[in-house]
Amino acid sequence: MGAFGLAGAALIGCADDDEPGSDGTATPGGNGTAAAGTAPNGPVSGGRFRGTEAGDPTSLDPMVSGSVSTKSIAAHVYSRLMRIDTAEDADPFDRLPTGDLAESVESDDGQHWTVKLRPGVKFHNIAPVSGRELTSEDVLFSYQRLSAPQSPNSTQLGSVVDVQAVDNYTLTFTLDAPSPEFHELLADGNLLYVQPVEADGGFDPVVQTIGTGPWILREYVPSSKLTFDKHPEYFVEGLPYMDGIDEAIIPEDANVKAQFEAGNVDFASISAEDLLDMQQRFPGGTWLPGTGNGMAWIAFSGKDMSPDAVWRDERFRQGVSMSVDRAALLDFAGNASRLLDAGFDFTTLTRWNNIPEPCAFGPRFWLDPQSEGQGPSSTYFQYNPDEARKMYEAVGVGQQPIPYMYTDRYGDVFTKVVEATGGMLTDAGLVVEQQFQDYNSVYITNTFVGNFHGVVYGLESQLTPGGYAERFFGQDPANHGRVHEPEMEEMLVAQRTELDPDARTEILYNMQRRQGEMMYYIPAQSTSSTQWSGYSSRVRGLRRTRGYGAGTDVFANVWLSA
Repeated sequence: MGAFGLAGAALIGCADDDEPGSDGTATPGGNGTAAAGTAPNGPVSGGRFRGTEAGDPTSLDPMVSGSVSTKSIAAHVYSRLMRIDTAEDADPFDRLPTGDLAESVESDDGQHWTVKLRPGVKFHNIAPVSGRELTSEDVLFSYQRLSAPQSPNSTQLGSVVDVQAVDNYTLTFTLDAPSPEFHELLADGNLLYVQPVEADGGFDPVVQTIGTGPWILREYVPSSKLTFDKHPEYFVEGLPYMDGIDEAIIPEDANVKAQFEAGNVDFASISAEDLLDMQQRFPGGTWLPGTGNGMAWIAFSGKDMSPDAVWRDERFRQGVSMSVDRAALLDFAGNASRLLDAGFDFTTLTRWNNIPEPCAFGPRFWLDPQSEGQGPSSTYFQYNPDEARKMYEAVGVGQQPIPYMYTDRYGDVFTKVVEATGGMLTDAGLVVEQQFQDYNSVYITNTFVGNFHGVVYGLESQLTPGGYAERFFGQDPANHGRVHEPEMEEMLVAQRTELDPDARTEILYNMQRRQGEMMYYIPAQSTSSTQWSGYSSRVRGLRRTRGYGAGTDVFANVWLSA
């Protein structure tokens, strides 16, 4: 593999958790988690993995849809220039990006980058692409689609000012300034999935997928199933091991769990409440903690939508934060006390999210809001409903109803936490009108991008540290609360180009301090508590990634025992 770095040294784009014992890696024994097994003779080929998907995608095209399901499917069939270098029993936040389609990604100054592609990479053998070799023109075409104004993630690569295809295997990227996160952007499962140029008129990527990834989408039946077959000419020799993946579309967590218990599927998302029982009942299974780097948040409609709303006053927003009992929610959603007592030593059982950085990133990017480092604004993270009531009274809330919106697409536990948080706001004196929204027709297409009046409890896509900052405070079209404050924007711009890791960390810490003081958003707890994935006893070679790249980063390496 070629070099990936700045003047020969890798740019640091992902978090190493430098606290002793805080890596969050699942190991056998002490934390009660079964490690992924390895047969004496190593991986074997064949068989089909039986998975599940929570719902239908809004589109099969990741360049036009921000849907979780869309990105999950994309990670199976498309490749990126880089990916996360996963390994068994490794914390994905301790792993750096490595090459996917790229053989090397190099720069002398952090601003001008040269990308060399692997030669001989073949697209899926589906007309009109018909298994031809990938070239730099396909990458350029895909970048142009991603950066188009209608793309939901166009601003995430806003620092790129020019891309050129130099020859069939070489591209140059020119940024507006040196970037500490360029590798991370190329590996991000939200962004640059490489599609063939034939997607411009030769076939419709909204309803058909043709990529270079390890899996070919053979069939999609809405509300029923997704069927993937292995790509026989995948560019990584020997991978994937399995013949295919069959995913049943099952929206209800309870139904997924029942199918897992019956032996009909190999995977189920397991709530922390059920984890200890499931571990005892299925001793041969593998139980892996989720990466949890999604960000749950409470947002307030922006000035353009609600110019005279009571939440224009920071005292109201501070009161909302103080109405939320974060420790109780960790116990409620993450079963934290019981799991800690049972020996599950996983740091996010006790961590609280901050904004713009989730706790899963660890101290390289995340500032612990319970620490002295948070400064005076740590007060607003503490549960204090009496003080919250005083703040509500001071701004004249009265009995004014507050619309409180959410969707159920993110699972039963998420919904329960949303509703419990709404109850806490009510207990602190607000008149909360809980309003459920359909994910596809309302939430992701309108509310998520700031078109709402009231308060919304949402879940963020899994982004890079800089990506979160852009999403919450930049020109990102999905800046949910449309927060554009000069002090935050100044720090946002500064962190984009700061190549010194310690200096950049301090900028991100200062963003979290200022955000904590003003509470433009309320950091919520749904994804800071541990999420667990259960796998049947025949599944081997498991590892974890971050973001949406599991289709390639994880399942290309999975194999099935006899």
